[in-house]
Amino acid sequence: MTNSTNSMDSMDSTSTTTTPAGALAGRREWTALGVLMLPLLLVSMDVSVLYFAIPAISADLEPTGTQQLWIFDIYAFVLAGLLMTMGSLGDRIGRRKLLLIGAAAFGAASLTAAYANSAETLIAARAILGIGGATLMPSTMALIRTMFTDPGQRAKAIGLWSGVMTAGVALGSVMSGVLVQYFWWGSVFLVNLPAMALLLVLGPFLLPESKDPNPGRFDWLSVPLSMAAVLPVIYGLKEIPSEGWHAQYVVSVTVGLLFAAAFVHRQRTAASPMISPALFRGRGFAPSVALNLVATFGMMGSAFFTTQYLQSVLDKSAMEAALWALLPSVPIGMAAPLATALVQKGVNRAYVVTAGFVTAATGYALLALAGTDSLWLVLAACGVLASGIVMVISQITDLAMSNAPVERAGSASSLMETGSEFGGALGMAVLGSIGTAIYRNEIPGTAPAPAHETLGGALAVAGQLPGRTGDALAVAAREAFTSGMQGAAIAGAVILAGAAVVAARALRGIHVGDK
Repeated sequence: MTNSTNSMDSMDSTSTTTTPAGALAGRREWTALGVLMLPLLLVSMDVSVLYFAIPAISADLEPTGTQQLWIFDIYAFVLAGLLMTMGSLGDRIGRRKLLLIGAAAFGAASLTAAYANSAETLIAARAILGIGGATLMPSTMALIRTMFTDPGQRAKAIGLWSGVMTAGVALGSVMSGVLVQYFWWGSVFLVNLPAMALLLVLGPFLLPESKDPNPGRFDWLSVPLSMAAVLPVIYGLKEIPSEGWHAQYVVSVTVGLLFAAAFVHRQRTAASPMISPALFRGRGFAPSVALNLVATFGMMGSAFFTTQYLQSVLDKSAMEAALWALLPSVPIGMAAPLATALVQKGVNRAYVVTAGFVTAATGYALLALAGTDSLWLVLAACGVLASGIVMVISQITDLAMSNAPVERAGSASSLMETGSEFGGALGMAVLGSIGTAIYRNEIPGTAPAPAHETLGGALAVAGQLPGRTGDALAVAAREAFTSGMQGAAIAGAVILAGAAVVAARALRGIHVGDK
């Protein structure tokens, strides 16, 4: 582990002040963690904060169909595409400096988005929000790695980080519903301003600066290569669940994978790569990245079904569905601390991660038992599933970050988060495709064409048909969707059970600090 005091002489005007290796963090560090959690929460909330705001935005700005898609999606695309670049940049110029720059950009873009008077302005503001988010996410984790050098305290801090990230996505949709109902759609962006202002004011005093003392030249060629690798794959995987395996989406994924191969080759041969291959030589880092991808696969794969189930099968309003979806968050808050406590009491981390995957697989197994009127069973399944996933993510993130060199903490964090983006998109694509295939197979052949595409399409058609005919189609569509959800849940349970076996073998004998 590199102590920043050894590299102070190599810094220019910015000093690095980290907690000495193994020393206990005090009130200052824990207060700083609280300051970091606010922007992290908002960055994760912005993934889902437009769920309820889109209708109001559409009425006000009158975007085209394509513009509406870009308003919703461009944030996540830009965020995913720039994570590796920003993680590496933070290692070079300083994580605190990059965090504060990102906070300023995020705040300015939030203000612009709130008062946007055209779809084009809102799209541009959302893109800048994605850039800001890409600086904030790896910087927060890298700073945690810097501030908390005691393994036990760092594990607790990372557990909190994991819980906040998970909770943010769920809270984003609910907050947008409340704000749109009582204010106007721009208020969903204005809530970002106080947290960013607090970070800009307190960050310079509470957060230590840290960076790689010998980073080498920044590899500019890796920036477009990394974006060309990430964006086409994320785009293709995101569209496949709803649009099917059309050639354009398969080609998009294939092109992205080809650029990914070129990016990997560049990192292995460049004199000063963006992502050092040495990261993967540390014991536990590569398995952690892979298992993190599988964990987010499981999390987002279930979300594809459960949100539709609450609204379209159980016929809940969007606001009711969002509020019900908060219930599974209750056990999630206890999952990461429990996993951390078990490891600190001497339970092998491999067993805890394995137990997390088994727990998540059990959640999928419960989901496979759901019928068309199983609200509490579905909520329980979501709670069990998410709790298991958070147990996994908190422990493998701690393992990956602890075994990564401190001077490359930003790059290590960005790799974990990029893996999460891939895993989430892959989960929705694979499990969503399984569910859609079962749905289309079970929907009556005599149903109108739109009913064969999606449950939403079937319910829209059913509402236009007379009496019992429309009711029968709606019932058949809901049953077909539920069957699809059951099939996808079985597949999810099998995949996560397999991940449990892999985790038990891959993490056996690996501990924090192993090289």
